[in-house]
Order: sequence, then structure tokens, then C-alpha cells
Amino acid sequence: MKRRSFIKNSVAAATTFSIVPSFVLGKNHIPPSDTLYVGAFGVGGRGAGVIKGLDGTKKVKFSVLCDVDDRMASDTYKKYPSAKKYKDFRKVYDNHLNDIDAIMIATPDHMHASIALPFMRAKKHAYVEKPLTHNINEARLMTTIAKENGIVTQMGNQGASSDGSRQAKEWIKSGVLGKIYKVDCWTNRPVWPQGVSAPTQKNKVPKELDWNLWLGAAAMRDYNDAYLPFKWRGFWDFGTGALGDMGCHIIESPFSVLDLDYPTEAEASCTTNWIGDFVEANYSKSCPASSIVRLKFNTNEHGDIALNWYDGGLLPDLPDELKDAETIGDGGGGSVFYGSRGIMVMDTYSNNPRLLPSETMSLLNPPKPYLKRIPGGTSGHQQNFVDACLSGGEASSDFKRSGPLTEAVLMGNLAIKAFQLKELKEGKKIGDWAPFNYPGRRKIMWDGANMRVTNFEKANEWVKGSYRKGWEL
Repeated sequence: MKRRSFIKNSVAAATTFSIVPSFVLGKNHIPPSDTLYVGAFGVGGRGAGVIKGLDGTKKVKFSVLCDVDDRMASDTYKKYPSAKKYKDFRKVYDNHLNDIDAIMIATPDHMHASIALPFMRAKKHAYVEKPLTHNINEARLMTTIAKENGIVTQMGNQGASSDGSRQAKEWIKSGVLGKIYKVDCWTNRPVWPQGVSAPTQKNKVPKELDWNLWLGAAAMRDYNDAYLPFKWRGFWDFGTGALGDMGCHIIESPFSVLDLDYPTEAEASCTTNWIGDFVEANYSKSCPASSIVRLKFNTNEHGDIALNWYDGGLLPDLPDELKDAETIGDGGGGSVFYGSRGIMVMDTYSNNPRLLPSETMSLLNPPKPYLKRIPGGTSGHQQNFVDACLSGGEASSDFKRSGPLTEAVLMGNLAIKAFQLKELKEGKKIGDWAPFNYPGRRKIMWDGANMRVTNFEKANEWVKGSYRKGWEL
């Protein structure tokens, strides 16, 4: 966002409002009958679902809707005919900054921070879909700006509002499982193409789509149907793969239950792709078809904790305590907590904890619930954000919680990229026998406080990412 735009709108904010937003009245001085005026960005697909959740109360009004693709946005546009419509989020900032209290962002991952940060700096509350950002630096920056400006924030990982996560924390804090030393997490994703080559064919851009705006901060390239809709998730330039998509859901429980912070190290093993007979393919532009990521955390209460992630059909070992007729997880994945006194399983969608062996559930004397529950649980996640904006409270997955969680997830992606980065052996070329160094697996050591990889300098380029000229943060 150009400096003159900030100055122009700062002056405008001090002189006039077309709609008087609630924050003008001052923190802790917002009447219960007030309305939250929202500007929404990325309003088709997942964005339409988020809007539906936010619109569960008469206290929300969508002032502006913004989407680069009229095809995806058409149903939402019809539902809110009085809202102003735009393709370029910068025009929303220039023309309607004073018409909104909060923003909702459900665009592809690579544009979350680019859209959110100008509005957050202008002290607009922010609801941003998971993963919060495309790279670690963006997550750290958004967490810092949210704290400095005292705004209400929420990441779209509904499990953070679940009763189950709070119940699991009460159990572990009471000593039911003893000291936790390992957590295995897994997902059924990806359910979109990964481990594929980047497209090279130029397809005709649909007339409803502004391809330049869709690319945004990403490098310019020809349009190809392989990217849209939804399939962008498997390409590093736009998405964050299976781990980025589901990690902020599934890893949220161990992260909040165990009070985890930045990981200290990460390493990955990933699918290897081949072309023809025994020639390793360089598909490093896309996320791997499957991967295992191993993160290590250090905690005061439990000591070192190993958190292992599995995706693309790969699964952790089944606990010996699991009976033949029993299962762990659900259609979307799950997690298993291993402690010195027992084992706890959490499914992805129900998010309810249970002990293994199963007969120990009847012997459990659970502590009295003491952690605050969110009305509606997972289904009340969006409403929790609205309530916090209107009351001046905190949301269940505000950026001071979801920012570090996102960093941990993206730290796993650094390890995946390090695995994919295989340099040509001296004197070899693509097409020669075994042209790449194998394995690519590297252990990444992480200095979380200083946001730096300490043992592999190349990875620090991925920490901050890159931006097309004119789209820098």
C-alpha cells in the first residue's frame, strides 16, 4: 500500500465517515446494539462458508465484498446486493477504509498477509482463514501488528473453539497422562494434485477472472487451468500443501493443550517422483504427494516433545493399546498423545478426547471443568470473533495464539522444501542416471526468538518469501 494512500485515508478518518464504525466510540464503550461492519475478501468457495458463519447474527453487516473472480463470487454477490463490489482490495482500502470495522480474508494463502496488513495497521479487526500466512515472517509480522494496535483477531481453525480441546487440556493438566513425550498427527489430505510439474501451457484467462490480481504478490506467469479453482494449494508459490491446509486444524490441539511455542528443530521425508526409468524428477515447484514431518518442542512442564506429522496416505504406528475392532481418527485425520501414564486420542472433526485402552475411560475421574467454553463450540467460531469485536474481548484463536501455531506448521514446510532441494551432481544433467544428490533430507535447526534457521542458510530465504515488484509488504 502506497504511503500517500495511508496519509490520505488517515486525514479522511479524522474528518468524516460515510458510516460511523464501532471502534470510533472507543474501546470498552461499544453499545450492545452496535453493528459490526465487515469487508470480506475472497468471498467464493471457502469464503462463502465463512461469511455464512459471520452472518449468523443481525449485528453483522457486509459493507464491501471483494473477489478477483466473479464466477466464484456470484452467489455471495447475489446474497448481499447492497454491498459494494470490488476486484482489487487496494481500491477497498482507498475508498472504504472508514466504512468497515473488520475484515474477513479467505483468499489463496499467498495473499493473506498482503491484504490483511494494510487494514490491520489501520486498526481494523481481522478474521483470516488458515493457514494464517504463506510464510513465517508474515505470521510474525501479523502477530506483532495485532498486538501493537490492540485489535481483535481470529484465524479460521474451528477446533480452537471446541470443548474437546479444553477438556483435553484439563485432563493433561490434572496428570491423567503424566508427562507427554510424543504426539502423532495425520490427515487424509491432499485431495488436490501434489507432486506434479508446474504447468507450462498457456490457457485462455476466463473473462470473469482478473489473473494479474489473483497472482498478486506472486511472480507473473501465464494462466493455466491447473491452478484454479482450489488446485493452487499444491503449488508452493500460492499454497502451503497438506500440512498448511490441515496442520492449523489438527496440530492446534497439541499446540494449545501442551502450551507449545516455537519448535527447536524439524526434518522431513517426502515422496520421490520419477520420470521414465530411474530418472528422478525435479517437481520442487509443487508440494510432495506425501510427507512425514518431525518437529521437536521444548517445554517446561513436559521436557522435550516430539510431534510427528503424516499426510498423503502415510499413517503413524497404531498404539498397542488399540483393540482389533477399534479405530483412531476419523475421515479427516487425528492425533494421538503419548504420556508416561497413558495414551489419549483426538479425532479431527469431533475433537473429543478419549483414553486408550478404552476400558480406562470408565475408570477416569475427570477434573471439574474450569477452562472457559466457547458458546456453540466449533460452530460458534466465527460468532466468537464477532462477539469479541463488539465486546472488546479476545477471540479463541487470536493471532498471539494462532501466529506461533502457524509458524510451527510452516517450519515443517521448511523441512519439506529442504528435502525437495536436491542439487545436480557435478558433471550430470537432467536425464542422466540418478542426477540428484540423495537424500535431500536435512534437519533444520530453528532459533525461534530470532526467526532464523541456524544450520542451513538457504532455508532463511523461505522464511521471508519473495514478492513481485510493487506488491512488497
